[in-house]
Amino acid sequence: MPTGPGGLDANGVWQYGEDDTEALASDLLNLGMASVSTEVGLLDAAVAAIVTGQILQVVSTAKTDTFTMSSTTYADVTGLSVSITPSSSSNKILVLANVSLGQTTEDAGANLQLVRDSTPIFIGDAAGDRVRASYGTRYPNGSSVQDLESPSPVFLDPPATTSSVTYKVQVRSGNSGAVAVNRTGSDDNAADFSRSASSITVMEVAG
Repeated sequence: MPTGPGGLDANGVWQYGEDDTEALASDLLNLGMASVSTEVGLLDAAVAAIVTGQILQVVSTAKTDTFTMSSTTYADVTGLSVSITPSSSSNKILVLANVSLGQTTEDAGANLQLVRDSTPIFIGDAAGDRVRASYGTRYPNGSSVQDLESPSPVFLDPPATTSSVTYKVQVRSGNSGAVAVNRTGSDDNAADFSRSASSITVMEVAG
């Protein structure tokens, strides 16, 4: 290889010199790096666009046994809670609950609320003596102890953390009697009565 810049040989063919080779290699390297950098940037943007709003993880639990409580203060439904650890503090948690709910006393009322750790979420505004709830019902006289409802509250919660959080269902009675989960209030042992199931599912949503 000729030293210095290249030139035409006796046959008119260009012969690269050291200067030409170094310049060509440098140009190709710079071009390649620029191309790679551009492609990486485009790939990052595409991945970000795809991930936003996507479901990153799902955790669910089901309760198939029964539960009753007679307090007018909210209490956890045993076995109806689930924990999840968000991968980013900017992500949200979609909470979906389905609860089979009955009551043992006519005209008593039954209430349900979603809770994150110890904080109630997705409940109505305070208004006098009315119970704040994610769902509430007051069965009429004559039918309540044989009825079974299935409230299904859904809420997109922003926990703003990367620590483990626990979502759960709590219930309380309105003013007397007991709230029943997965059974009617009377719970008659007959073919026209049922034992049902409840669940709570949480999904981490990107973005």
